[in-house]
Amino acid sequence: MQTPNVPNYLPQAILVTLFCCLPFGIVAIIYASQVNSHLAAGNHAAAASASEKAKLWCWVSFGLGLAVLVLYLLLFLLPLILGS
Repeated sequence: MQTPNVPNYLPQAILVTLFCCLPFGIVAIIYASQVNSHLAAGNHAAAASASEKAKLWCWVSFGLGLAVLVLYLLLFLLPLILGS
């Protein structure tokens, strides 16, 4: 029997934790670290669920990091560029 390939998103979770949004990145790391444990135990449904949650929290962290960057650019750098 072939085991399904379930991505764990751990590298992505670590990167978004470091560069985007720490709290939500930690949540992504927690879910990503559960994927391989569930697969080793043979619980494919729980592994798939943890994988989807890790992916979701990676995107949430990335989106928040991007939003903060855009807000920073608009509030602080744009007035400097325009000379106000």
